Amino acid sequence: MNFPVYLEIGSSRILLHVILEPLAFFLGFRYFLWLKKKQGDVIPTDNRTWIIIGAIFGSLIGSRLVGGLEHPDQFYKEGNIFLHFFANKTVLGGLLGGLFGVELVKTIVKEKKASGDLFVYPILLALIIGRIGCFSMGVKEDTYGIPFNGFTGMKLGDGILRHPVALYEIGFLLLLWIVLRQLSQRVSLQNGAHFKLFMIAYFLFRFGLDFIKPHYTYVTGLSAIQMACCIGLFWYLPYIIAPRKLTAKVYA
Repeated sequence: MNFPVYLEIGSSRILLHVILEPLAFFLGFRYFLWLKKKQGDVIPTDNRTWIIIGAIFGSLIGSRLVGGLEHPDQFYKEGNIFLHFFANKTVLGGLLGGLFGVELVKTIVKEKKASGDLFVYPILLALIIGRIGCFSMGVKEDTYGIPFNGFTGMKLGDGILRHPVALYEIGFLLLLWIVLRQLSQRVSLQNGAHFKLFMIAYFLFRFGLDFIKPHYTYVTGLSAIQMACCIGLFWYLPYIIAPRKLTAKVYA
């Protein structure tokens, strides 16, 4: 397999990632609308609209902020700090920024109900499609691992066997999807518990994954993504310490 992966369309060659990235957003949003229609929504329509707006702008800011902080050593090399942050983005920062954006909007519109459950499976779908695109870029995008000669090691375009971290994440997301579905069938969860469980699991996974990815290490001994994960886990600490807060009733 040659990296990056191109699609041959007539006489044109298009990067697969260029197609899959917008497709992930499109299919994820369409899935959200389908679930909203099928399951109903505990959030009034006007407030849901503001929540989506908060999620979009929060994700945009968080993605660029954490993405830019991943490579602080490049600040002065590029000569334009604003361009540096605009050009770099990360999913983890988008999720964290989206979380804070939603909470801010909910405070403004005085919406007290949990609003995240409808987003969980659409986000999982979008992430899986997006990570397929990331994998197709090989080492041309910062979603590859450190050298690894084990059985999962793959050559991603530079002739070196590496951890295919994008594939690891796809596997984790599929497993998380199955676990959440099974859990919802066996346990009565509080409104909002699906989203909290998803975020906690994803923050924990990404914290560990960064140890096998090349990254800039701060004085804390952690990368920007790992520190962002710690912020997210601290936000959900009450539910990590007392997971029973997420449940209403356990079925026999």
